[in-house]
Amino acid sequence: MKVISVFDTSIASYNLGNQIIMDSVLQIINELFSSDFLFTLPWEGDIGAVSHRYMRISDYVFFGGTNSLSSHMLQYKQMSFRARDLFRFKSLCLLGMGWWQYQGRPDVYTRLFLRRLLCKQLIHSVRDEYTKRKLVSIGVNSVANTCCPTTWTLTPEHCSSIPSTRSANAVATLTDYNKSAEVDARFLSTLLGSYDKVYLWVQGCGDLAYCNSFSHLSDRIILIPPKLEKYDEILNHVDCDYIGTRLHAGIRAIQKKKRALILAVDNRAVEISKDIGLSVATRGDDRALSKFINEAFVTSLKVPFAEIQRWKEQFA
Repeated sequence: MKVISVFDTSIASYNLGNQIIMDSVLQIINELFSSDFLFTLPWEGDIGAVSHRYMRISDYVFFGGTNSLSSHMLQYKQMSFRARDLFRFKSLCLLGMGWWQYQGRPDVYTRLFLRRLLCKQLIHSVRDEYTKRKLVSIGVNSVANTCCPTTWTLTPEHCSSIPSTRSANAVATLTDYNKSAEVDARFLSTLLGSYDKVYLWVQGCGDLAYCNSFSHLSDRIILIPPKLEKYDEILNHVDCDYIGTRLHAGIRAIQKKKRALILAVDNRAVEISKDIGLSVATRGDDRALSKFINEAFVTSLKVPFAEIQRWKEQFA
């Protein structure tokens, strides 16, 4: 019987998108290690004595999802490891990790940090080709572009069951940390003029305040509380499309067999779209928005199932 540890990026996170990611990550881990012990560990703050103990006794330690890699790991601390930690436990295996924003060459600390942190005996799963190129550039060569774990169940059969024509209602999202007030107000106004009802899921803790800043629009929008189960209830029981700036809210909608258009505000959606054909438009592209709403749209994704299987088979 094996012992498995997973850093759970939904712990101490104000972004409920991490719950969507971890839902898929834990499904994958439980599929691979169905009869084994599984410990989930916090990812923020110092790596404490308890986490160190679990990692030392683990056969595998996974870090799941998120864009926690960057070219400057000492400044951008989305992994709470100190230099001393690198010699105290078994190396990590990445599962669907991404690179934070478009950046230049990784600095010396980052190159040394990641080469020591990441297990040399395992294939690492990353979210997109950009992240793979970044890791290969610093000498981490055993990398598979598997796309985000949230996409691993989006088979051709699944996608073919998603409607191609507009639904009666729409679910929207906003991004509190990446605002564009004029563009976002125009986007919400378009939805209100095109659908019977418009819902807004509060994925981030500042999203509601941002929505309420559009006082001429917000009283016409139906709020979905900031709970993943509440969002799932709407997706499961309401005839709706998803259109919004939150990437994983959009992928969750596709998981629930809904049409979805992600409005890109950073590199994550753009890079995944390049790799698998996820429906992504630049925020503010009114023409693309109108086309998605008013014309037939077929969900067709090219998820890299061969690479996913190659990554999984190393644990057989």
